[in-house]
Amino acid sequence: MLPRIGTTPRWWAGAARSAAGLSLLAVTALWLAGAPGWSLGALGRLAGLWSAGLLLLQVLLMARIPLVERAFGQDALARGHRWTGFSSFLLLAAHIVLAIVTHSEFWTYPGLLPAIGGTTALILVVLTSLRWTRRRLRYEAWHLLHLYAYLGVALALPHEIWAGSDFAGSYARAYWLALYALAAGSVIVFRVLRPLWRTVRHRLVVDHVVPEAHGLVSVYLRGRNLDRLPVRAGQFFVWRFLDGPGWTRGNPFSLSGPPTGNQLRITVKQLGDGSSRVARLQPGTRVLIEGPYGRLTAESYRGGPVTMLACGVGITPLLALLWDLPYGHNQATLIYRARHPGEVAFLDEIEWLAERRGVRLVPLIGPRAQATSWLPLEYADYTDAEALRELSPDITGHDLYVCGPDLWTEAVRSAARSADVPAGQVHRERFGW
Repeated sequence: MLPRIGTTPRWWAGAARSAAGLSLLAVTALWLAGAPGWSLGALGRLAGLWSAGLLLLQVLLMARIPLVERAFGQDALARGHRWTGFSSFLLLAAHIVLAIVTHSEFWTYPGLLPAIGGTTALILVVLTSLRWTRRRLRYEAWHLLHLYAYLGVALALPHEIWAGSDFAGSYARAYWLALYALAAGSVIVFRVLRPLWRTVRHRLVVDHVVPEAHGLVSVYLRGRNLDRLPVRAGQFFVWRFLDGPGWTRGNPFSLSGPPTGNQLRITVKQLGDGSSRVARLQPGTRVLIEGPYGRLTAESYRGGPVTMLACGVGITPLLALLWDLPYGHNQATLIYRARHPGEVAFLDEIEWLAERRGVRLVPLIGPRAQATSWLPLEYADYTDAEALRELSPDITGHDLYVCGPDLWTEAVRSAARSADVPAGQVHRERFGW
């Protein structure tokens, strides 16, 4: 029997947003308390303070704090993380330019060398966060380079304390040290200690690996006290398999079946280095876990009819939800998109769900009708919205769960809007990086 996981209180998201806004107000108030005037030099210091505040907020957004994770979900947090990151960098650039222009002694500031090192690390992170750069990097390489953000944050602190006149007051210094301690403590507790504790407690190991379809394999894992692991169907973990060099690089994979008291299952498409090596895992391989994460769960389900739209490996969390959601007989439709029949997986389970729970399977096989459409060529005469209404009648009364590549998912969401499906009934979580 899995542990009962309570519903996320709605006020959590509002409380988190308010805390973020108040932190920037506090930064501004401390700056004003120093009576700096409105010179270019003073505005440069304010830009630097806002940059530091947003940088720490960026760290907190991805620190895996449970309250924040459950309130927003990983995709929303990743978007906020990216926005605050670029905003922080632009403010940092403004701070540097104004400091150079207004202070001839800029190059003699205490802590300047660590600040230059931190800025260099942050430039590297920003460059590897640009969309065209991410497309040219493997996930494992991008993730490793992204860790330099922590180095940038750490190296900025000596410069701020030693050279910043806005840190001279006891209240200001105490506030900033507390903010840095909160960010560092959150990362240590929720990104390091909590995953280690769960890894030791549950002692997950690979039980066996099963091919599911072309380029798709499932990994079955066993462990201890899995009935006490607070995980929902549809969620994902960051997995590190202790199978040799490269084990430190984690990869996010969703559960592809409902969690049980003694077994978990993930299904992986062989793309990058980390996912390709999964097919070669041996029974008994030990596993480090970080999570669970994600909001694509039964918590968002209102009851009644439901339509699932999956593309490729996006079937994994939706299949878990099909097992888990309490819909009635003949109330669920699964629209399953694949380029060719060899990519279709889990037919035995889907047929069981069709027979026992009345799930209606709609396979969409073949090349795309056009690059911006979510439909195959055989539906080229339909608009995206028309096809959605045709494939799932009365769609406006359904909960929609969508998972697949980003562009395909956006095409489905656009079709749902055109088909007048209320936005609150469309549930998806991006897994792109």
